[in-house]
Amino acid sequence: MAIENIPEIYIDNTKESLDLFVYDFKMTSDVVKSKVNLGMNMFSFLQVGKKQVHFADTAIAVNKEQSLLLKKGNWLWTELLDTEAIYYCKLFFFSEKKLTDFLSKYTNNVKPYKEESAYFVIENDDYIASFISSLSSKTFAKNSYSTALLSLKFDEIMLYLLDKYDTKFEYYLHSLISKEISPFKKNIESNVNSNLKIEEIAFLCNMSLSTFKRHFTAAYNEPPGKWFQDKRLQKAKTLLQEGTLTPSDIYLDIGYNNLSNFSIAFKNKFGISPTDVSN
Repeated sequence: MAIENIPEIYIDNTKESLDLFVYDFKMTSDVVKSKVNLGMNMFSFLQVGKKQVHFADTAIAVNKEQSLLLKKGNWLWTELLDTEAIYYCKLFFFSEKKLTDFLSKYTNNVKPYKEESAYFVIENDDYIASFISSLSSKTFAKNSYSTALLSLKFDEIMLYLLDKYDTKFEYYLHSLISKEISPFKKNIESNVNSNLKIEEIAFLCNMSLSTFKRHFTAAYNEPPGKWFQDKRLQKAKTLLQEGTLTPSDIYLDIGYNNLSNFSIAFKNKFGISPTDVSN
């Protein structure tokens, strides 16, 4: 799975340094779990379709009734068509410099908020719908005052969201320029019960697979494949012992592509088949 560097792949002149950038994104086929290196903070104003983003410690899914503010970083995301045969969203990128200037001008000098999440969900309303309609890459590309106009549009949406969400949004904006990095172990253990592959978790930790394995073995004294398998199989056993779920209900959620492989791994670890536990 190739890594997509965004917004660089959308910019004609990649040597140009941009503080603000708008891109109209369209597609006509589902894209499942892309590796994305997001180089700028970004608003994703979804208009048609569905979007799911995986972070190091969680995941979020939105439809056209919501918009997302995403922190720059390495994320996995899935983009799906809805009933219409098209996926359409408007992306609004902004630099840390632009955000810092805005916060200095309009907000209090608060301490960086220790916000755990890499995203902020925005509930769309009539004002936001109108704002999205006014945001077009073609409009700003052809206008001689595009830089000034984009700056005004950025201030507009930020001020509106500050009014809409008050201090919750203000603190979140300050967290986007905080340099604190999540501990390695926290990222690992938050994915114990996810169905992400090892290479996907490594990507979310901003590491190559080989570097991730080296760091993991040093931290946990065993390779990641065995560690994750043991943890997930133990979770599966606990779920089956509760009596409400069957092996068919859970094998995908704990990282197995088919029931047969799950059953073999389960029996190798516990000496009994998963069906014997759930019966």
